[in-house]
Amino acid sequence: MSTPTKDMMFLFTLSDDLEDRIRVTALKKKDKIQKFVVQYEALIHEEWRAIVRYDTSHGFAHKDILHYNGTVDKQPLYFHNVNMAFTFAIQDLKTSWRWYKIGYEREIRDEKGNRR
Repeated sequence: MSTPTKDMMFLFTLSDDLEDRIRVTALKKKDKIQKFVVQYEALIHEEWRAIVRYDTSHGFAHKDILHYNGTVDKQPLYFHNVNMAFTFAIQDLKTSWRWYKIGYEREIRDEKGNRR
């Protein structure tokens, strides 16, 4: 008999104005995370925008920094297991989301400033 897997999905609100959140999706088997997506999203100009995403697509845990112009910086995570990468991803976004948002908003201002 195979061990059942459990899909988890939830949103975690970060700001009092409800304009910043973490979206978490994970597949768990026993006590081990098999794969995950942990994404910081911000409501900017009335649109939800993904700004930083941690996930296990492409066969390894990594961080994607999603830029306003559509480019993505991919950074591999070097943890002993997926559970550790998952925990790190949530903690990083909980503590650093403001900095990620400031950087993204700066990119928007710079991009709009260059369209003269």
